[in-house]
Amino acid sequence: MTGSGRTTARSRVIRSSSEPDADALRERRPKFNRQREPRLPRSITPLPAPKIMDLPQFQGEHKESLYWGTYRPHLYLGIRARTPQSLMAGLMWIGVKDGRYHLRHVCRQEDDLSTYGWKKHNGRDYGHQVLHDHGIILTTEFLKSKGEDSGYGGDWAVRIDVQVDKSKWNEEFGKGAQLFFYLADEGGNVLDVSRENLNIHEDSLLASGSRTDIGDWELHLKSTDDLKLHYSGFHTPHFHNLSDLVEENLASQIRKHAQLQLSDSSDDSSNVLVFQIIGGFPFTTDIVLISGTDLESSRVEERVNSLTGASLSNELKYKEQAFDEKIEKIFNLAEKVDSESISVGKAAIGSLLGGIGYFYGQSKIALSRTLNFREHVDYVSYWPAELYTAVPSRSFFPRGFLWDEGFHQLLIWRWDIRISLDIIGHWLDLMNIDGWIPREQILGTEALSRVPDEFVPQHPTNGNPPTLFLALSDIITGLKNNEFTAKDRSEISMFLESAFVRLEAWFQWFNTTQSGKQTSSYYWHGRDNKTMRELNPKSLSSGLDDYPRASHPSTDERHLDLRCWMLLAADCMHSIEKLLDKETRPGKDYGFTAKLLSDHELLNQMHFDEAYGAYFDFGNHTEKVQLKWKEMETGQQYAPRQLVRDVSERPVLRLVPHIGYVSLFPFMGRIIPSGSWILEKQLELISNNSLLWTDYGLRSLGKTSSMYMKRNTEHDPPYWRGPIWINMNYRILSALHHYSKENGPYQDKAKAIYTELRSNLIRNIVRNYQQTGFFWEQYDQIKGKGKGARPFTGWTSLVVLIMAEEYGTI
Repeated sequence: MTGSGRTTARSRVIRSSSEPDADALRERRPKFNRQREPRLPRSITPLPAPKIMDLPQFQGEHKESLYWGTYRPHLYLGIRARTPQSLMAGLMWIGVKDGRYHLRHVCRQEDDLSTYGWKKHNGRDYGHQVLHDHGIILTTEFLKSKGEDSGYGGDWAVRIDVQVDKSKWNEEFGKGAQLFFYLADEGGNVLDVSRENLNIHEDSLLASGSRTDIGDWELHLKSTDDLKLHYSGFHTPHFHNLSDLVEENLASQIRKHAQLQLSDSSDDSSNVLVFQIIGGFPFTTDIVLISGTDLESSRVEERVNSLTGASLSNELKYKEQAFDEKIEKIFNLAEKVDSESISVGKAAIGSLLGGIGYFYGQSKIALSRTLNFREHVDYVSYWPAELYTAVPSRSFFPRGFLWDEGFHQLLIWRWDIRISLDIIGHWLDLMNIDGWIPREQILGTEALSRVPDEFVPQHPTNGNPPTLFLALSDIITGLKNNEFTAKDRSEISMFLESAFVRLEAWFQWFNTTQSGKQTSSYYWHGRDNKTMRELNPKSLSSGLDDYPRASHPSTDERHLDLRCWMLLAADCMHSIEKLLDKETRPGKDYGFTAKLLSDHELLNQMHFDEAYGAYFDFGNHTEKVQLKWKEMETGQQYAPRQLVRDVSERPVLRLVPHIGYVSLFPFMGRIIPSGSWILEKQLELISNNSLLWTDYGLRSLGKTSSMYMKRNTEHDPPYWRGPIWINMNYRILSALHHYSKENGPYQDKAKAIYTELRSNLIRNIVRNYQQTGFFWEQYDQIKGKGKGARPFTGWTSLVVLIMAEEYGTI
């Protein structure tokens, strides 16, 4: 996200306890000014309120139960604890692509795995993942166990099964596989190898160490197959490039000994240990971390046996059955969809839960107001913070995104309310003193290494859709409908009580900084009004990026989608107030704000175009804009050509005539009365093949738009200008479902459209998953083919709620 920045230059005196009092200072005033320490800029000053994550409900057993997990989603398999300086584990292997060896580690689209992802994952202590890599088939399973003898957080086991697809594997590259399983200690604690010559048939112990959190620990490996092991130990403060260390070690061994194996040696004080596991196809190995081995009753051998071999198989089978039963209990899919769809639905929720990660670091906050990515942006660092969150895509967006997370939580709260509140709490604790939350969380070196420098700084004047209110509204409805246990109801109420001051600050930040010139109008800040290269200046803060807005950004803009997000937020705040019996205070009457923003006549006056029968943005706009090639004057012999913006008509203040997702926000928000003729017009827009309707879902932008499928710059293909997005289709389906239940002249029409759209979306997502092995970021509006990032295990997982017909109140 780009946008303008804000700093303050206020200062204050910091006095230590040993300083003299004010009278003494006056008596002996120095001849020089006292040194002043500058006050932190407001943008990096935390909100002065108790942290939600300090609530008792997030401590004790809850915190320990979530300590270990597959919390490194950017890796094909990565394990860590929810602590800043964690003992981490990961898997690498040697794959073959285009006749060359490649070391797999970090999820990358260019690896071209034909499929990978968690088929099943419960978000807590179990996961089952399958990866297909050009003939090698890996199955990784994760299990946690907590016994009386365990250290903090318990023990965990990983089972890795390796198979070969002979139709895709060339035996010239060997008849077996090479895996690399490693441990890395971010705290710098020394890791000890059990012996120089590793032989698992003599002793399963690979490594040991000690930490303050889990006590002494041991890593064991067991297998009934004939495996060879080698190792290498490294001392490094960096953990984002561990695969480079392995590649360098292997290359050195090839040069010295002509063998593709690790050196069987370690640096002094190694804090990274990598174990090479070599086996012929097929083979299986179980790797176990046992914590608390320094306790007198640690029973290490017994615990290792319980987490390997037949015992592990039985436990994994039990967890898999429990996952299947929970899916059916919560979503009741058997009555709604066929068995193929159920299988895909399980993979969708498993992928979302398996993509939950833990991150720690400091966001970079922009100080300048530049909107040009090519210009250097000065920044300051946010306070060190942790974030527990789901991620949109393990390969392309393996970090937290604010507006995505609200959609993720629509599914996660139904699955596990405690995990959901934990995630929402972490996000709200990132709020600064102004009530602003950075929209993209790039925390720690592992996350930073995946993002170009120019996109790292976050701009404190720019927002992002407050979608967490979607999930909170749903949860509050669940409370009203008695869908929770007494304990859950109590914890939700305590959470909302603690969160209220932060939610209020968040709402007020939007209501003041993003408000427009006219009462009840709002506009997204951060659009570039000086660009010469964008066909239509992007609105990254809206989440809809290149969706067409007014051609000339200005403070006169009125953004329809933001107005509707503010209605959702105000309505949710009002519901929380009533739930907690809070009194309405001057200037913070959320009920009044919700009533004002839901006023249909006022909405029509500001955003409705009767000629089109559609709702639009308002701003300084002309349709006479195009991109043209132009020779740039550089003073050199050969003038380079660039695609630049050409405007052939003076813009005027008007409604912006582009029918698409933004036009349907009042419909999504259920603002339109069920008896209004305007509702019929919205149903016509939705079902019109020449506008939004396809056999695969609704287009993001109507075919009649002058911006339909147009590039925004020479290097930016259309993004929200035609392709099908599942989060918006889910919200539109939700509204259709609502109006199909409301008495009125258009009830039957809404039901018919709802039924067909739901069927189209499910069929296309299931078909794509079966054909490609992935959930996708978006889907082509012409043939329905998956596009963009893959696997996109974020809001595309909403297909589960579509299958279940779970829409809540949004």
